[in-house]
Amino acid sequence: MNNWKQISIGDFIDFNPSESLPKGKEAKKIPMAMLTEYVRKISGFEISEYNSGPKFRNGDTLVAKITPCLENGKTAQVDILEDNEVAFGSSEFIVLRENDNSINEYIYYLAKSPVFRERAISCMEGTSGRKRVNEGALKRQEIIVPDKNIQQKIAKVLSDLDTKIELNNKINAELEAMAKTLFNYWFVQFDFPDMNGKPYKSSGGKMVWNEELKREIPEGWGVDFLTNEMDLQYGFPFSTNLFNENEEGVPIIRIRDILNCTISNYSTEKVDEKYKLFKGDILVGMDGNFHINYWNKENCYLNQRTLRIRATENSISEIQARFSIEPYIKAREKNVSRTTVGHLSAKDVNGLKILKATSEIQYKANDFFKSTLKKIISNSIENQELASLRDWLLPMLMNGQIKLT
Repeated sequence: MNNWKQISIGDFIDFNPSESLPKGKEAKKIPMAMLTEYVRKISGFEISEYNSGPKFRNGDTLVAKITPCLENGKTAQVDILEDNEVAFGSSEFIVLRENDNSINEYIYYLAKSPVFRERAISCMEGTSGRKRVNEGALKRQEIIVPDKNIQQKIAKVLSDLDTKIELNNKINAELEAMAKTLFNYWFVQFDFPDMNGKPYKSSGGKMVWNEELKREIPEGWGVDFLTNEMDLQYGFPFSTNLFNENEEGVPIIRIRDILNCTISNYSTEKVDEKYKLFKGDILVGMDGNFHINYWNKENCYLNQRTLRIRATENSISEIQARFSIEPYIKAREKNVSRTTVGHLSAKDVNGLKILKATSEIQYKANDFFKSTLKKIISNSIENQELASLRDWLLPMLMNGQIKLT
């Protein structure tokens, strides 16, 4: 490790570098909520009156310095400002910037690594519920770092993985937008292509009144309850006493796991196979926030107070089902009192209705939606594999266990 040296963090990184702006000038403000372990680059800001918070520029790394934000990995790199533009943020940030010994790209990944995070946590002071990092103590902590040439190579390895993840996220967002556009044209505006390839309703296609929906729908279309159209299954009441994080038994999927397709607990409890999840299943949380998402793993089992929705051979697709029921679920969530925990009941689910097209149109829609969902799931799985590889490499690259020449 001839290219590595021991140095204090304060000598390696500039903390909260000084910046100046004319008083009274409006500036961009980065709220604390923008720092998240799921976002590499900050992608939003608020306009606010200039104040005395820490200042930063593009390329700077922002690290939360309070509990539990620091432990939860709230770190991000600024990438939304104009050239030479200065922004400010919460006093709960630490702003990190390169100096003669370091480069910004390496600092970001160093700040995400156990090497930095463990030292920051060891320098926390205050009450147990609201500790803060003592920046002076953190600056005195020593670490082993490579020269700037190796820093650049390490940052590129990790950045390439993050860039691919971001690209997949962008592709998935575009795929979902395309699917939503087709759903709106065909199943909301009813401008699916008629036998002449023209938009059905706009071209005078026959519409008939539907008493259940209290609106007109295309002739030949039908309305049915979601429970009749698709395969629904509520989760199993696993005993929390048997939960473990040691991967003993089967993965248990709880409400908290739905949005990011994560696995947080396992159980050795015996469970019927009907609770097993497949890739592409729709999962709905039924307590608190009614999270809804497509699942991307197999051989996992659904916990209670969650709902699984799955297409059958002759049903509509999962994408169409989600777009059909999500507005009602979100409206139910919004109407819950802020002072109580919201609950989505079986009665609520039993009342959900879906619109089904004629066989020819429905077949075309299903074909498009199913192929789209397959691509979304594939990209999502690849992202989790890339993130796992990045997280495995990160600590070893930062302590020189893996050498780049």
